Amino acid sequence: MCGIVGYVGHSAGRGNTEHKALDVVLEGLRRLEYRGYDSAGIAVVADGTISSRKKSGKLSNLIAELEAHPLPDAVTGIGHTRWATHGGPTDMNAHPHLSDGGKLALIHNGIIENFAELKQELTAKGVTFLSETDTEVAAALIGDLYRNHLGGDNANGGLTKAMELACQRLEGAFTLLAVHADQPDVVVAARRNSPLVVGLGEGENFLGSDVSGFIDYTRRAVELGQDQIVTITADSVAITDFFGAPAEGKEYYVNWDPASAEKGGFPSFMEKEIHDQPDAVLQTLLGRSDVDGKLTLDELRIDTDLLKSVDKIIVLACGTSAYAGQVAKYAIERWCRIPTEVELSHEFRYRDPIVDANTLIVSISQSGETMDTLMAVRYAKEQGAKTVSICNTNGSTIPRESDAVLYTHAGPEIAVASTKAFLAQIAAAYLLGLYLAQLRGNKFQGEIKDILADLGKVPAKIQEILDNAEQIKELGKDMADAKSVLFLGRHVGFPVAMEGALKLKELAYIHAEGFAAGELKHGPIALIEEGQPVFVVVPSPRGRDSLHAKVVSNIQEVRARGAKTIVIAEEGDEAVKAYAEHVIYIPETPTLLAPLLSTVPLQIFALALASAKGYDVDQPRNLAKSVTVE
Repeated sequence: MCGIVGYVGHSAGRGNTEHKALDVVLEGLRRLEYRGYDSAGIAVVADGTISSRKKSGKLSNLIAELEAHPLPDAVTGIGHTRWATHGGPTDMNAHPHLSDGGKLALIHNGIIENFAELKQELTAKGVTFLSETDTEVAAALIGDLYRNHLGGDNANGGLTKAMELACQRLEGAFTLLAVHADQPDVVVAARRNSPLVVGLGEGENFLGSDVSGFIDYTRRAVELGQDQIVTITADSVAITDFFGAPAEGKEYYVNWDPASAEKGGFPSFMEKEIHDQPDAVLQTLLGRSDVDGKLTLDELRIDTDLLKSVDKIIVLACGTSAYAGQVAKYAIERWCRIPTEVELSHEFRYRDPIVDANTLIVSISQSGETMDTLMAVRYAKEQGAKTVSICNTNGSTIPRESDAVLYTHAGPEIAVASTKAFLAQIAAAYLLGLYLAQLRGNKFQGEIKDILADLGKVPAKIQEILDNAEQIKELGKDMADAKSVLFLGRHVGFPVAMEGALKLKELAYIHAEGFAAGELKHGPIALIEEGQPVFVVVPSPRGRDSLHAKVVSNIQEVRARGAKTIVIAEEGDEAVKAYAEHVIYIPETPTLLAPLLSTVPLQIFALALASAKGYDVDQPRNLAKSVTVE
């Protein structure tokens, strides 16, 4: 996701430092490039004015702009690399955004959910907006509060007070950094459900999305809590809550080197991305509903009458994305009562599929450049179908060529084997299914609101799994010599089993296969021999349609033939203990949402096993992140 850097130091000859804000901020943005972005910008405070530059594209474009139009020397500055959400990746939509007559500059990570309501209010006051972003609305709100509510009174807290008042109005997830020409030695920041860390220096202080934003200058850091505001000067750091009450952050020492800081201190990008998953799901869900709880998927610019007339859905994807589609199929058919097929993109157009104007094609691709999927989408459009892309990369080819797009907001995924993009794809597909159900009247609004509420609880439950992962890691290490691992599941657990097997193939280079548990007796049970490791994804025992008893029978079948069974089960499911060598518990959640949780232990296991074998988990052999040839 977006990269954020803030800096305040002393001018030359004062204090212990002589760093220029421009140099510090640019180096921080360079360190944060790994987060992925499509524009970059910077603002400094000098000579009683705000000076800023911003450009779409890579950081090199911004550097070229700065060389052509230099900024004045300054010791206070903020910088940003943007991953486009509201509005495309253009110069105008890039951050910083200015307000208060150009005297205030703001950068932002996250989504302001109530931006439309605030924008209408500010427009009525005469504010003119230049961009398509929610960030400019936040900038205008803070500027309006600073100038018209506080009268620009810096003695009364000034920019910090304006930030407090603004945060009391803002809804969503955000990190905000602001500077004002009237306070040239101050940066004020706020965070809610979005990362922000403080770097402590001598005669200088820093802010960053993570420590890599300032790792070249200091190893002392302060972790901010939820709903906190921090005001930094060269010599001070003051933390409050959104209502001005004093608060404290947690100080710690960063013992990573600058290279590992880009991985958040984790030994691999894959491990970092597994730990990114609570935020990836949260960011994908944010900003998708209005104040009344109705889904508002603004990116789905397809006539609603056409969507109401859809009589078949075909999901096109490859690899991990295809398993996300398989999970989505269960939910979409349940919620919308529309027949849904999941096709491997590279097989789709070669079998003369039945596609017409009432068919909705949903393509899923992390990169948006998967050639097999792109060619399948083009073929479907030629047949008259409407196409929707679920994608993680803004402005990529498949979204551009589709009729509509639903972006996931997982942030860049560096490791070849997909983790956080997979969960974000499932979350986005759920949103699409619920939106169609809302549009077509298949679900009462209260039912949709309840499902969205359950989805909103998922990120915290994923975090709970991550916080208690030692058992899974030890299991992976202990099984490093395994030659084959099988995975079983039923219903939504079936695609989870296939995804678990794929992760192990990709990372550990051993035989792994996922089966529908009911298929065991139709052939695959012949593979079971003494000591054969078998993972079983067990559904919840709750509910009248539960398949729990049938899956327990499958466990007994393989265990009776000598299998070593590892069970993933819902907390409180005591019945499975008698039939498993190992039980991995996940938090209770509705059946259709369970894959967002049950997948995570399988990712951790594959990572641990492959790491124990000494393999490069970020770049497995023979694989590429994006398959751009057929």
